[in-house]
Amino acid sequence: MAQSIRDKTPPHDDELEQAALGSLLADNEAISAAIQFHLRPDDFYSRANSRIFEAIMSLDSKGLRPDIQTVVQELKLKGKLDEAGGASYVSSLTTVIPSSANIEYYAQMVKNYSIKRSLLSVASEIGVDVYDESKEAAGILEEVQREIFKLSDERQVVSSRKIGEVLKETFLILENVIKSKNPINGISTSFEELDRLTSGFQREEFIIIGARPSIGKTALALNMASSIAFHQKIPTAFFSLEMSSIALAQRIISSEAEVKAQNLRTGFLASGELKKIVDVMGLLYDGPFYIVDIPNMDLTDIRTQARKLRTQQQVEIIFIDYMGLIAYEGGKNSNKQRFDQISEVSRALKSLARELHIPIVVLCQLNREAHGETPTLANLRDSGSIEQDADLVLLLHREQPKKNKKDEEEKPVSFDNIPTDLIVAKQRNGPTGVIRLEMIAKYAKFAPAPKNNNTEQIT
Repeated sequence: MAQSIRDKTPPHDDELEQAALGSLLADNEAISAAIQFHLRPDDFYSRANSRIFEAIMSLDSKGLRPDIQTVVQELKLKGKLDEAGGASYVSSLTTVIPSSANIEYYAQMVKNYSIKRSLLSVASEIGVDVYDESKEAAGILEEVQREIFKLSDERQVVSSRKIGEVLKETFLILENVIKSKNPINGISTSFEELDRLTSGFQREEFIIIGARPSIGKTALALNMASSIAFHQKIPTAFFSLEMSSIALAQRIISSEAEVKAQNLRTGFLASGELKKIVDVMGLLYDGPFYIVDIPNMDLTDIRTQARKLRTQQQVEIIFIDYMGLIAYEGGKNSNKQRFDQISEVSRALKSLARELHIPIVVLCQLNREAHGETPTLANLRDSGSIEQDADLVLLLHREQPKKNKKDEEEKPVSFDNIPTDLIVAKQRNGPTGVIRLEMIAKYAKFAPAPKNNNTEQIT
């Protein structure tokens, strides 16, 4: 089987390539189709066709109209006319096209064959790498995934939409909101005041939850994710880079059953708590909640799992805990500063939210300057690009315990109800404000503060 594949000519179609080039020479408007399908010179199997396409795009970039005469002249200037088959071959291309109106089909098929050839090349490299004793299987898999994603990105078609189409869709959304009389047109977070400010987490949004360590960002994210998956029955994924799946499950059970997390870990359960745990586990068992727990996850892992969950499980929202632990794809050998690495991760996650058409919620640590002070966007750790990329930024803040004047020791913290502010520090399409919450630490659970003025709108 392997031998027969090696003996075969790589996938291509000379006539389709000639038809695509002929269309570009006959109709200047056809160049937009080539751009739309990301056509490049090396997408053409024939060297002659590749050189001709290169000349056509070079002329277009100079603002000149590509035709037989200008292309031949361009090839002469670059010393590539012979490689392109000569002037006679260039001239013959306009005689082989049934209609330049089919340029989109020709361009799509040329790209299709090019991607198939690239896949063959990747497969060939795999064959070489697997016999290389110096390479680990995990490293080979990572490289293959990276190459496949590149090809997948190339396959995406650049498109535009007329404003009329967008307005129709916008009005339909407005009409549905009016009919439903429900201002929450996104995914509800289970926190009423936050939903009121944001209308829920919206599709394609890149959302940041930021806090200093031990303030409760993981607890808040799990509260939201649990409500969405188990109470709203919306498929939800939680990527954990810090805690194991068992530790996350224990937190969810503690919060939902209102059993102390310490009791779950030690097994010393109070009267009636075992029944509460069993009842809650019965409710959670078939819930559409997916935990991804892979040590040292990088962007390749995250994209792979996110696309799989979106396709196979129809996941509607993804939580990632947390950004600072996402391994950089370049590894330790990368010469990029951490600032630049985090910027790249931030942009990639924002793009992933748009690609999958779902909100992606990413937890982020705040820098040390935020300790004890009310946090701001400037406190997002490692990169200002997080602030720029995010559509919505939520910051958790808690007043530090005051010291006793007599012995200068901190007063013990009450573990019943700890007042905590949820600051909506940025919202691209809505107001900002401060929402008053209370953290019930023994259950790792957040609840709204008493109704008396628990939201302060800023803008």
